[in-house]
Amino acid sequence: MRRILLSIAKILVSAALLYPALRKVNFSDLASRLGLSSAGWIALAIAVTLLQVLAGALRWREISADCGAPLSVAQAVRYNMIGSFFNQVLPSSIGGDAMRLWLIGRGPAGWRAATYSIFVDRAIGLIALAVLIVASLPWSYRLIGDPHGRLALLFIDLAALAAGAGFLLLGRLHWSWLKRIWATNHLHACSIIANHALFSRERGWRITLLSLFIHILAVAIAWCVVKAIAAPVQIGDVFLLIPPVMLITMLPISIAGWGLREASMALAFGYAGIAASEGVNISLLFGAVYFLVGALGGLVWIFSAESSINRKA
Repeated sequence: MRRILLSIAKILVSAALLYPALRKVNFSDLASRLGLSSAGWIALAIAVTLLQVLAGALRWREISADCGAPLSVAQAVRYNMIGSFFNQVLPSSIGGDAMRLWLIGRGPAGWRAATYSIFVDRAIGLIALAVLIVASLPWSYRLIGDPHGRLALLFIDLAALAAGAGFLLLGRLHWSWLKRIWATNHLHACSIIANHALFSRERGWRITLLSLFIHILAVAIAWCVVKAIAAPVQIGDVFLLIPPVMLITMLPISIAGWGLREASMALAFGYAGIAASEGVNISLLFGAVYFLVGALGGLVWIFSAESSINRKA
């Protein structure tokens, strides 16, 4: 019953955020801007998204090895593609994580190692995104002249950075009570793994570069969408505005980020002096690209061995 109520709440949040955002969109104008050249840019956006899935799988594979849940490259890519499908069809932006957890946890690695690998993977991704936003703050402040926009950006990023730093610091503490409480015991263990993964001489640099690359690819996807509809937006604007929006979209309060992403994009573009409607246009097509890749992930799931086993069960 609790899960049903939570799902309904997320559906209502998506609807409540989408409605005012969609009112800013002139759909006839948007349709008129989509032509043959747009198809090429959308195809490129899909290709970049698939590359992002591959990069995410490579990072997850590195982290899973530290968690005692080793994966082959093929497994990691397949599970990530399946996860992209369930991100779209389940009433949460972390539905794909739940599916990845199930796919690994039912194997020899066990549920604890599987859970650790998903949690640490998410945490490192969050830290990398926060660092990327901090590094671009001087340029973001030049773009965003509105004081409220600057304050909101600073608050969101510092909150994410503080959470990430606090998480990493936890693993360096040796207080005995941390292991006596169930929640802090597991959180402490995940922090130790994250520290080892990030600061390892052997694989730390790979995980760091892959994490940053994944977020840069999100910017590239958005830029392809901008070009597809010939939006009056510069690539520098996209680089500065998309990462904060992606950070907000990580909040699991809507369906696959729908509504939350559109509202955030409209607000971010408005603060930057760009038409909020263009932000919503870009966000809708951005979400559509992820939806199409999720559909490809659905085909991977349908023809996967795991799906066959699940149907027999």
